[in-house]
Amino acid sequence: MLVVVQGHDNPQLQTAGLVTEPVAWVAGQPPALHFPCTVRVRYRQQDVPCQVTLRPDGGAELAFSGPQRAVTPGQYAVFYDGVRCLGGGVISATAAAPERLAAVYN
Repeated sequence: MLVVVQGHDNPQLQTAGLVTEPVAWVAGQPPALHFPCTVRVRYRQQDVPCQVTLRPDGGAELAFSGPQRAVTPGQYAVFYDGVRCLGGGVISATAAAPERLAAVYN
């Protein structure tokens, strides 16, 4: 779906969380089933604090610490612990509210 709105900070461009396809982990496995880290969803974007919960399909659900602008399915979400890259996966879905992720995308 393509969303076209006026204004850089339009609320319809804000996302509270996302779901990824199966994640490729640099170490071969995730650090835990649920963990805090930072994520980057665009090149040159600042790292954003988030909470990650792994899904049975190998994907991940993320809840951002605050709303993020223009997160788009098809882009990559790359996870970091400080400067160390943990891994990443293709974004498959986004949600305006993190509590909607489980209901909408499971």
